[in-house]
Amino acid sequence: MQKFTSVNGLVAPLDRSNVDTDAIIPKQFLKSISRTGFGPYLFDEWRYLDHGEPGQDCSNRPLNIDFVLNQDRYKGASVLLTRENFGCGSSREHAPWALLDYGFQVILAESFADIFYSNCFKNGILPVVLSKQQIADFFDAVEANPGYTMQVDLESQTITDPQGKVTTYELDEYRKYCLINGLDEIGQTLSYQKEITAFESKHLEQNSWLFKEVR
Repeated sequence: MQKFTSVNGLVAPLDRSNVDTDAIIPKQFLKSISRTGFGPYLFDEWRYLDHGEPGQDCSNRPLNIDFVLNQDRYKGASVLLTRENFGCGSSREHAPWALLDYGFQVILAESFADIFYSNCFKNGILPVVLSKQQIADFFDAVEANPGYTMQVDLESQTITDPQGKVTTYELDEYRKYCLINGLDEIGQTLSYQKEITAFESKHLEQNSWLFKEVR
């Protein structure tokens, strides 16, 4: 998993509440577990006017020009701004895979579904919870200022707008540590590789009878 320190990026506003994981990445794309290649199908039923299928070339598909990610001013966005209860519905990990593959590294919302929130940290995405008023203020700023960017810093837990205004946010210290060091559960376990190897060697020496081949 990539380490996360800070992002200075364009903000895309998804002005919807209760966005579920089937909207983030529809069910037909769950056949693959490669973790990559899902970006073109992110919000598939909202981005395109036809029905998408896995492996389909999206370059010539008819676009829904009213959907935010199809608007030129938001192309290349790395920060997603949205409303409450983002990532609700089923617990599919493909949802953060699709968001990350598209290019989103930060999601700002009033609240997140618990499992989706946890899955973000496991895949190197920073989900930031802000107050309803803070989210509303950012929506107003994005609407009023084409090309609106922000710097989201993990170490200081701050968001800095183009005018230099700083907004702070709360985050669990353990999850912060994992993101900064690029560690998921497997990575955390492997960080104790020396201790694991030493334990296994000692266990084998003291209990060699357990490892004898049975004939």
